[in-house]
Amino acid sequence: MKYENKEAFEQVNMFGTGTPNTAYAKFFIGDSFLNPLTDPKGSLFAANVTFEPACRNNWHIHHATSGGGQLLLCTAGEGWYQEEGKDAVSLHEGSVIMIPANVKHWHGAKKDSWFSHIAVEVPGKNRRNEWCEPVSDEEYNKL
Repeated sequence: MKYENKEAFEQVNMFGTGTPNTAYAKFFIGDSFLNPLTDPKGSLFAANVTFEPACRNNWHIHHATSGGGQLLLCTAGEGWYQEEGKDAVSLHEGSVIMIPANVKHWHGAKKDSWFSHIAVEVPGKNRRNEWCEPVSDEEYNKL
């Protein structure tokens, strides 16, 4: 379900919006928010990530020599996920996306909806994230 109104969205965003995602703001177009659900220093990190309408992260890659990747569990609103060279996938409450390690991709909100997903960093060896170029307005506006 689309939520243009933040107050209505907050009523269904069951894991909470959290605080402005200032540490990674340079890798996002628009404002995002982060609500850690597990200890970031633990062996498995999960957080609720909230995107304002039209917010999206840059293309990026979750590198690992084995295991790794990311799991997205969509919990509120509507968004997009796209792997390089493939069509974008529409996301909504209940969508599950398993992103393999070493796959270039991006994700974020639709133009007219707030969006949240739980992001789970999949354990693996030699994990690191590589942030790449922004998703251009031209690419995004085609969706």
